[in-house]
Amino acid sequence: MRIHKLKEQEVGDIIEKENIDLSSFKIKDQLNPKIFNEDKVMKEEVRTRLLMISDDFFETLDIGWVDIDDIILTGSLANYNWSKFSDVDIHILLKFEEVDENVELVREYFMSKKALWNDKHNITIKGFDVELYVQDTHESHVSSGVYSILWNSWVVKPEKGDKKIDVKKVEQKVNNIVDSIIHIHDVYKDKDYDKAIRSIQTLKDKIRKMRQAGLDREGEYSFENIAFKVLRRMEYLDKLSEIETRAYDNSLTLVESIKYLKS
Repeated sequence: MRIHKLKEQEVGDIIEKENIDLSSFKIKDQLNPKIFNEDKVMKEEVRTRLLMISDDFFETLDIGWVDIDDIILTGSLANYNWSKFSDVDIHILLKFEEVDENVELVREYFMSKKALWNDKHNITIKGFDVELYVQDTHESHVSSGVYSILWNSWVVKPEKGDKKIDVKKVEQKVNNIVDSIIHIHDVYKDKDYDKAIRSIQTLKDKIRKMRQAGLDREGEYSFENIAFKVLRRMEYLDKLSEIETRAYDNSLTLVESIKYLKS
């Protein structure tokens, strides 16, 4: 999902509570027919295009001495919980230590390259946005559906079942976080930009830990992970990042004085 840039005059109205709709998380009877055929094998035209996109992105990394271990499709499009909000989540797997011994620096480098790629390109496959990510082969990845685009086979084959979502816990978690975002927005409107930035960084860290805790405990259908996806789909996370950017810019802006302008 792309970040929605809001006009400056809208700044006072960008945060408001909305009704939470969980209907898009309903389990489907089949894998997405635009991506997979009836035998649960990725359609060749889709696979070919995803390999082309992955190769082009990999070229921009300028690490020709490193081999790709795998290219995988993960997320809801590799599962039965796909919806109109789904992205084509492509993970390129390689060993970070083969790039440089400073693995954290390598990770940051790949994240910046990903951001540049996504800002420059707007590629869709069958109507779904393509999202690229470089993943360390040694990194654990929690997903009940993983398809190897490189080897054209399932790494983790999804199982269709009646997944229960704790609606009350999802709504409670989402509402608590939205309340925090509204409070931060009020701090921003009061022009306490430094406090707003600190609060946003704290909240983002809390959200990351919340989601990871849910994934570690119950996987993709944990109420924490569903809450995260609701916040993302309803663009609350985009709005939070928008406030952070504006607060940072305003905190460093030096306004000319009227006396100086008259001289």
